[in-house]
Amino acid sequence: MNAETTTRTIRSIAARRTFLDGAFRPASLRIEDGRIREIAPFDEHADVVVDDAHVLLPGLVDTHVHLNEPGRTSWEGFATGTAAAAAGGVTTVVEMPLNSIPVTTTPAALAEKRRAAAGQLAVDLAYWGGAVPENLGALGALLDAGIVGVKCFLAPSGIDEFGHLDAAQLERALAELAERDGLLIAHAELEEHLGEASGRVFADFVASRPPAAEVEAVKLVIDAARRTGARAHIVHVSAAETLDLVRRAKADGVAITIETCPHYLALDAASVPDGQGRFKCCPPIRDRSHQDALWRGVLDGTVDAIVSDHSPATAELKLDPDLGTAWGGISGAQTGLIACWTEARRRGIPLERILPLFTTGPARLVRLTRGTIEPGAPAHLAVFDPDAVHTLVEGELEYRNKLSPWVGAELSGAVLHTYLHGERIFSRGEGLLARSGREVLPGGEQGRLAGTDAPLTGEER
Repeated sequence: MNAETTTRTIRSIAARRTFLDGAFRPASLRIEDGRIREIAPFDEHADVVVDDAHVLLPGLVDTHVHLNEPGRTSWEGFATGTAAAAAGGVTTVVEMPLNSIPVTTTPAALAEKRRAAAGQLAVDLAYWGGAVPENLGALGALLDAGIVGVKCFLAPSGIDEFGHLDAAQLERALAELAERDGLLIAHAELEEHLGEASGRVFADFVASRPPAAEVEAVKLVIDAARRTGARAHIVHVSAAETLDLVRRAKADGVAITIETCPHYLALDAASVPDGQGRFKCCPPIRDRSHQDALWRGVLDGTVDAIVSDHSPATAELKLDPDLGTAWGGISGAQTGLIACWTEARRRGIPLERILPLFTTGPARLVRLTRGTIEPGAPAHLAVFDPDAVHTLVEGELEYRNKLSPWVGAELSGAVLHTYLHGERIFSRGEGLLARSGREVLPGGEQGRLAGTDAPLTGEER
């Protein structure tokens, strides 16, 4: 009998295709106290032996997830959102400072969010803070409280309580963070380039948020990062023109990184039906030329991470057929890897080329020791069947609101099992098996097993 489906807490796991140092190779992992202690030759007598048709991956890292709790838990929540992450092979998520109430712009708001998370986490959780006009000059206090960095908007966020920064405020935030080697992540669209959107026609919505809105905002961030010496990151890049800007800035030594998302890599505007708010996001899904450029950026190293930008809402808000008023955001925490793998496979791109952007890329962004299989790393693992093909149905989604642009789509790949700290927490067909997620608080107080008083060894910057 294959131990792959019978063992919960494991001391060893072996696979003939283990993702190590950018390639698949035979290996066995010895696990102690929830960490990988040794990598040894393949051992058919390990506690868990992965089927030869499957691959053993490091747990994925998703640094762009909106869980919306406290305050808007009807949209998602720590319990459902982290369960969805586990079902997608994600073992560490970093939660955004909005759309919760209060927004995470003060240490007190972070403390309130941490209290809400207690006892609910299926996977490990870190936190972003927010940079808004009201808290400039106090970002260091947020860093000290244990966030991994701060997020800002350069256009209205859609949430009244999270205001956006103008050019002078952006530079002020970057200068403040540069003194602490802190990270600023930016939603890069400029309001003056945005048009009014209304009606059902998806092409009209796309036209209302043109590439220029993103490109000009990215120029602003690059120039300010160059002057201040701060680390800056652009979230959810969608436009082809952004990539050359970033390539040049990186070549010049600017500390700039970028991410893109599965919906930009796997969907194109021509295939999006009209009046379907589940496809609406900002910046929008664009045409195939932008998608092709983003894939070139993935392959040449310009793109540093692929993350979900999981941003759910209730069906009432999301399924409004008027794309001007429907809530913008894609639910994708559970489907990121399989959506991208489906498109990568179609393009002839091997799995090992995209895996670093789901693992070490986002982990490196927030300076966490995650997303890798090596001695000393947490035993966060996923067993993946790259050859599985199935049609996604609502019933398999762990989200509170089971909305996804991929429902009804035929997708390649399946996460079969997810392990957190050496414990099997999810299996396909069984669902979520445990809630043993832990807080990750770099630079702040030690993390604790959510809902207990057991101290953890904190992550190091």
